Amino acid sequence: MNSKIEDIDILVSGGGIAGLIAAAAFGAGGFSTLCVDPAPPVADEAAAGADLRSTAFLAPSVAFLERIGLWEQLAPFATPLQIMRIVDAGGERSDARLTRDFDAAEIGDRPFGWNLPNWLLRREIPARLQALQTVRFQPGIATADVIPRDAGAIVTLSDGRRLRARLLIAADGRNSPVRRALGINVRTFRYGQKALAFAVTHDLPHENISTEIHRSGGPFTLVPLPDREGLPSSAVVWMESGREIERLAALPREDFAYELNARSAGILGHLTQATPLSQWPIISQIADRFSGTRTALIAEAAHVLPPIGAQGLNMSLADLDVLTELSRGDPGSRDSLERYDRTRRPDAYTRLLGIDALNRASQASFRPLRDLRAIALGGFYGIAPVRRMMMRAGLGLRGTGT
Repeated sequence: MNSKIEDIDILVSGGGIAGLIAAAAFGAGGFSTLCVDPAPPVADEAAAGADLRSTAFLAPSVAFLERIGLWEQLAPFATPLQIMRIVDAGGERSDARLTRDFDAAEIGDRPFGWNLPNWLLRREIPARLQALQTVRFQPGIATADVIPRDAGAIVTLSDGRRLRARLLIAADGRNSPVRRALGINVRTFRYGQKALAFAVTHDLPHENISTEIHRSGGPFTLVPLPDREGLPSSAVVWMESGREIERLAALPREDFAYELNARSAGILGHLTQATPLSQWPIISQIADRFSGTRTALIAEAAHVLPPIGAQGLNMSLADLDVLTELSRGDPGSRDSLERYDRTRRPDAYTRLLGIDALNRASQASFRPLRDLRAIALGGFYGIAPVRRMMMRAGLGLRGTGT
């Protein structure tokens, strides 16, 4: 075993989007930072294993990315989201029977957020890291062992190197090895759902509107993307029971096209599948603690949510916003990490419970329950202060406005 220990300010375990942004944030703050991940990022949409989901960065997340010097790298590829549209198609037929628009203009002069494909983020964020002299990104290397100590987390990497980090950031996913090494348990909510993610082109322009269509099984969401070969394009996240997703994914292309257009309720005209399908299981999960000795949990190591309301990665950036602010002095100090846990976990748990309730409502297959869902949507939307409060809460903004 290599007995030499390298001292470092920040070690990020996990090179997904949240981990890469964590490295950019701490690197921009002047901290010596290393980000490792067992697998190299797949940065080409057509490559095997590409992440075909997209991420809607809400306005507070964009403000954070601007502060750490990353948004300038991403902005040229981003599509603004001006309106969040909720469509209820839970009637006898899968047609839109109720449509409600939540317009960002009601609460400010900027869009709700901006959407980018995940595969593109995995290309552009490492390019930014290369420009930061204090940051190293080393894919193909895993975190093999963690020994938490007050003087620093002793981490052994899969290539045999040993490091002592003032702050170890666990950004290593819902099955986080770092979290397990710290003995932190999780609470998990299961729905029997999976999701399909892919891109489509369509007849009608999306007009910067993100649309959630509710019928049964879970929401069918269309999120604006830049035009593709001269045609309007959107990212699709289609949530259904695990069995139904398996059936859909196995269909011949023509049969899948029929199911796709039936489920979309014709909102954007005819949809044409433009990329392969990717799928993943849907759960909610939250760690019992978001911190340990010299260690902070962020992103899916801390919390996992269904892809509703663009909360997932935006909650991860809220983690980082708080963590970087508390790390200005001694990153990884006991006081800063206790404050991080007290600040972030209650907020994350509250949002998890809210998204859990919305997801269960979206799964309703019994017609009377779907009718009640439509009545509730129409009622809440019609009360302007409640509508604005819901929009501000979804963005994570303090205060409710008037």
